Amino acid sequence: MLEFMNKYSVFLVCFALAASTLLVFWQVRTFDFVDFDDHDYVYNNQHVSGGLTWDGIIWAFTSGHAFNWHPMTWLSLMLDCELFGVNPGRMHIVNVVLHLANTLLLFAVLSKMTGSLWPSAFVAAAFALHPMHVESVAWITERKDVLSTFFLLLTLAAYAGYVKRPSVFKYIISLIFFALGLMAKPMLVTLPLVLLLLDYWPLNRFDSLPVSASGRQPRKLASPPTGRVIWYRMLIEKIPFFALAALSSGITFIVQLAGGAIKDVTTLSLASRAANVFLSYLRYLGKLFWPQNLAVFYPFDAHHFSFRQIALCAILLLSISVFVIRFGRTQRYLPVGWFWFVITLIPVIGLVQVGGQAFADRYTYIPYIGLFIMIAWGLPELCSKWPYRNATLGVTAALVLTALGIGTYRQAGHWNNSITLFSHAIKVTKNNYRIHNNLGIVYSKLCRWQEAIEVYEQAIRIKPDYAEAHYNLGNAYSNLGRRQEAIEAYRQTIRIKPDEAEAYNNLGNAYATFGRYQEAIEAYRQAIRIKPECADTHYNLGIIYGNLSRWQEAIEACTQAIRIKPDFAEAYNNLGNAYVNLSRRQEAVEAFNQAIRLKPDDAKAYDNLGNILLSEGNFGEAIRQIKRSLEIEPNNIGTKNNLAWMLAVCSDPAVRDPSEAIRLAQEACTATNSMNFSVLDTLGAAYASAGRFAEAIETARTALALVDTKDRSKIKDDIQHRLTFYTQGKPYIESAQKRPGDPNKP
Repeated sequence: MLEFMNKYSVFLVCFALAASTLLVFWQVRTFDFVDFDDHDYVYNNQHVSGGLTWDGIIWAFTSGHAFNWHPMTWLSLMLDCELFGVNPGRMHIVNVVLHLANTLLLFAVLSKMTGSLWPSAFVAAAFALHPMHVESVAWITERKDVLSTFFLLLTLAAYAGYVKRPSVFKYIISLIFFALGLMAKPMLVTLPLVLLLLDYWPLNRFDSLPVSASGRQPRKLASPPTGRVIWYRMLIEKIPFFALAALSSGITFIVQLAGGAIKDVTTLSLASRAANVFLSYLRYLGKLFWPQNLAVFYPFDAHHFSFRQIALCAILLLSISVFVIRFGRTQRYLPVGWFWFVITLIPVIGLVQVGGQAFADRYTYIPYIGLFIMIAWGLPELCSKWPYRNATLGVTAALVLTALGIGTYRQAGHWNNSITLFSHAIKVTKNNYRIHNNLGIVYSKLCRWQEAIEVYEQAIRIKPDYAEAHYNLGNAYSNLGRRQEAIEAYRQTIRIKPDEAEAYNNLGNAYATFGRYQEAIEAYRQAIRIKPECADTHYNLGIIYGNLSRWQEAIEACTQAIRIKPDFAEAYNNLGNAYVNLSRRQEAVEAFNQAIRLKPDDAKAYDNLGNILLSEGNFGEAIRQIKRSLEIEPNNIGTKNNLAWMLAVCSDPAVRDPSEAIRLAQEACTATNSMNFSVLDTLGAAYASAGRFAEAIETARTALALVDTKDRSKIKDDIQHRLTFYTQGKPYIESAQKRPGDPNKP
């Protein structure tokens, strides 16, 4: 009967853990990606979004992308994309399933190790429902948290099995799980020390006397005769674990150093980092009991540190450590829980600073387990003499867990999308310049430029030397057509960060819109000096050279762009234009054909190819190419007018099609409200080609009247010349077509 009740209790606990976890987090199935690393990890990462491929698998194991080496995380995200496509809702659900698996595993491992059902259940429930763990679950990028913890708990389960009944197989299995966990997130490097803590309690391997599941040991202990031998054995047993941890640490350090993620002491002094360590430990302790004002990013501000604050934090941490050591011989769960918390935070506490955050909610995903253990085993013992202790503790635990669940549900809601996430972070934190900038990026992607400008300016007010915000502000101004303000923003970016190639490139673009070509060329050259392998900058430089009719230099710039980016269709198109202007027609045809091959829907390339074929007298093929251009862009008035002109005046009677020319020219006239003299000129030629000379004469005279208002004598003479044909009852026929884009064609 007792065994049945125990099994029933375990089933009830597991059901409650699963139901409460899903109730709190099921909302994330409708959430979107957030513009905070999700682009880097998933939807803009072709290796991941392409699903599971051999190339992707090789990349996962050889890449240090995103400043980390975590191939298991990459493979997990690739598998999601393979199964569901790039679907944020499904990827969120996978995170929730892993979090639920971690919750149940934690309960199983603790209850198996300690033999204590309800304390283990409380630890698992607090782990599942604490608001500080929302970030690890509701953020797709933090798949590495839930996945690495899954492997950590499997390692603990395998290790506990090995301790109970030692075998080489179980030992190797625990090492394999540990290696997989490190390849999901290197934060697990402290696990060998955690195993030593578990050896002390609840596995009780450091002495030969039994210790109760509660963690209490009788006060009168005989010194184990083989104590030193046991210590050595425990340490030697952990050597392979330490070796794996050292290897992972080395790889991670090299990757982050090479990627520039680690802040050097000139950027962030060791004193500031040390001060932040003490403050962060206390912040994490505070948010354990009062998880309010949680944000995706907490800015690091060394100027707000005071010696008094730091000293008080250090004294408090030292006092807690002394306390748990003092009572650790009799209440073993105290030092185990406390040092689990302290040790597992070491890789992310900020002594080696990666990124600009002071601390982060996600870093507590594993460390809080230690504090939950202290509470779950400590409170019942503290209240051991209370009447109705079990009922009181049960009701209290239920109320606490309910409050945590409500807080977690609300906090998870902020992760619905980027705007809700960043707006909440700005509301609950101070001087959060990075999140203002990120919110501006989101507004920019939605073309809400004025709102983007406002938050960029706020980021700059908080941190005037924030180069990225100045650069993004310049982009927003540029998209609103406020070019001069954009130029000033780019210049400010360059003053702060002289090696910002993108700022030079966009500065060149802004100069080009004002026709300040020489300044644009200088800006592009600076960008190329900093970043020689940027195809876009070479391409932009080629455009400016073309505007200045410096065709040979345009060819060289476009050739460089193509060398860097062989599938750069636009560069081939511009290269073809440069060849045309140097009368290198065969090379131009090859360039335009290459542009079309790379980008079959490039209307401009078809148009350009048609024009050069026309100049060579290949009228039929030329018209076929221009018709293809018009199929792609049916509302392009210039292409429509040029095609109508060819069909009306071509010297080859097999090509002329007066009725089609009239239709196209009439559509172009309608689109321009019959106010474009060039379009009217084409319509007149089309009428004459069809023998409708009265309409041709009237249309040509209307075009002449419009030319008079524009004061273009050469064009006026051309139309007048054609009008003489119409008055004689003759169509106007040309053997060589005028190139579209000339002043007399739109």
